[in-house]
Amino acid sequence: MAAQKHDVQPPAWRGTASLPVRPAIPWQRECDTATPRIPVILPGPSVPGGRFAPTAFAGEAVPFRVTAFREGHDRIGVHLRLTSPSGGESLHRLAPLDDGFDRWRVDVVLLEQGNWSFRFEAFGDDYATWQHAADLKIAAGVDAALMREMGARLFERAAGETTRPAAERRTLTGAAAALRDDHVDDAAALGIVRDPAIAGFFASRPVASLMTVGETLTLRVERERAGVGAWYEFFPRSEGARRLRDGSVKSGTFRTAAKRLPAVAGMGFDVLYLPPIHPIGRINRKGRNNTLDPLPGDPGSPWAIGSAEGGHDAVHPDLGTLADFRAFVRAARAEGIEVALDLALQAAPDHPWVTSHPEWFTTLPDGTIAFAENPPKKYQDIYPVNFDNDPAGIRAEVLRIVRHWIAQGVKIFRVDNPHTKPLQFWEWLIATVEAESPDVVFLAEAFTRPSPLHALAMAGFQQSYSYFTWRNTKAELEEFLTSIAGDSADYLRPNLFVNTPDILTEYLQYGGRPAYKIRAAIAATAGPSYGVYAGFELYENVARPGSEENIDNEKYEYKTRDWAGAEAAGDSLAPYLRRLNEIRRDHPSLRQLRNLSVHWSDDDAILVYSKHLDTGLTPDGRADTILVVANVDPHSVRQTMIHLDTRLWGVRPGEPYDVEDLITGARWTWSDHNFVRLDAFSEPVHILHVKGPR
Repeated sequence: MAAQKHDVQPPAWRGTASLPVRPAIPWQRECDTATPRIPVILPGPSVPGGRFAPTAFAGEAVPFRVTAFREGHDRIGVHLRLTSPSGGESLHRLAPLDDGFDRWRVDVVLLEQGNWSFRFEAFGDDYATWQHAADLKIAAGVDAALMREMGARLFERAAGETTRPAAERRTLTGAAAALRDDHVDDAAALGIVRDPAIAGFFASRPVASLMTVGETLTLRVERERAGVGAWYEFFPRSEGARRLRDGSVKSGTFRTAAKRLPAVAGMGFDVLYLPPIHPIGRINRKGRNNTLDPLPGDPGSPWAIGSAEGGHDAVHPDLGTLADFRAFVRAARAEGIEVALDLALQAAPDHPWVTSHPEWFTTLPDGTIAFAENPPKKYQDIYPVNFDNDPAGIRAEVLRIVRHWIAQGVKIFRVDNPHTKPLQFWEWLIATVEAESPDVVFLAEAFTRPSPLHALAMAGFQQSYSYFTWRNTKAELEEFLTSIAGDSADYLRPNLFVNTPDILTEYLQYGGRPAYKIRAAIAATAGPSYGVYAGFELYENVARPGSEENIDNEKYEYKTRDWAGAEAAGDSLAPYLRRLNEIRRDHPSLRQLRNLSVHWSDDDAILVYSKHLDTGLTPDGRADTILVVANVDPHSVRQTMIHLDTRLWGVRPGEPYDVEDLITGARWTWSDHNFVRLDAFSEPVHILHVKGPR
């Protein structure tokens, strides 16, 4: 008879400091104080204010941290108790940071999507207290007999625990007897005090007193794509567009755009973001380069949504039908690509809403509807929605639209200018959608002030555009990268887009091809999510005069590009992007946000940072370390010394180790101080795989 097969439940977490699960027996709290016996404060992950739950993504190494201390010199220990969404419980030992602030931390990779609960448990560590005192006193010949007796009683107490393995109990019983044995001198007794095996027994199963159980908190773990992805943006109407003999342009369609999917996948991108695909208004349609006098055949801005052909739930007839769109989504999925759709809550003057729901807009004293504005700019082709005029009606309509596109296969929405809509609306919408479809991801295109940017993330947006686009110098990048990897990562995940249809920074305009390589390398390695707008790989860097925007902007016209021809001629960054995405797939440390550490260089243009993931936190159980050294001046050749805290990846200062440049294949033996030379005109960035000590 064949043996029965049993389904093995995949683990819900990975960690390096897990312990056997044992119940916590709290010390009785005094009823007249808010403070427990051992203070446990400032738990994290957390969101400022405590109103919203912190978030993580499946596969993320989450730093659980807390401040805990007690009076006097007695030692304490701190545990993290985790409960997975499916109910599994685990226990993890925190390590003291020894930073003078009584902070403790443990990193755990969470693999199961859903709501986790966690709490911290602080306790008097009776073994650690005794071991510290006995080590000093017995060695000094002070109270040796007393220390030995105290140790014997402690060992007997631990040996009496029936949940402790029998072998441990026998060893502890023997050690207790030896400490009391007059024939065992103090030197031998000191060996028992310092025995690492005995210390290991108490590390995994401590003898605890004065147990304090902290508040049970919630951490929402979202699917991996909420935090990890390589995004590519293109306009479907441009992919396959053809110029006809009469000079007009025939729009590309979903079917012609699908022919571009293998190339996008071949570069290693796994999210394809589409600007709005809906009918475009004809009233006040914008012409080329944002002019107010369009020529016949000008397609208009896709963000001017709505016409007689329909609104937010329709597709532009030039692109095809809803069935064509669904086929496009399926074709993308077959290439390993998810489609992200733009959600832009605004209307062209001829949108169906304008006649069916005029109350959704702001009417001026002269009886006209207010255009969208960013004074002194005015967007004559767009009416903004007034969310205060009919909140219930607008909520119902937007929810209907989002559900509609989810039904077409869309699980990712890039939200246009969410900071121009009420925050409470987004909190409601995202929570409502998440309750129905927990895999849906919302990206906030919120190039705005820090407070609304952070508030949108707290309220539910899984990803956010960020200030990365305008952080170019070494000092700017050090500050920015440190901040995004810090405590804000408990709720805010930046998507490091290098460019957009609206943003062509001065750095890209004047930095030449080296600037494009530098920005791509930093974006792809510094954060787990980054993005590229089509044309970046062709070094499109000519701006409309007086702006940070491409001339002949694709927002207002069709673009035809010879992708394959450019690559064949060596005029494309596509091979470099392909290699960057290969490196990201091969190295789990690059698919993390919180593990970035900045290092020092003697040159103000040489940026240095590392990303490390410990053994036990990676999928294959092997530690992974990537070191990035970037010349952020695209106009120069730089050589300097860099200074590394190699302890971050387990190498002692001064100890040699090997590194491999994953771009060029070059190999070197390095230590904590190294000479580098980076030529912006050839290879401005080292992406180094640290091989470990020699």
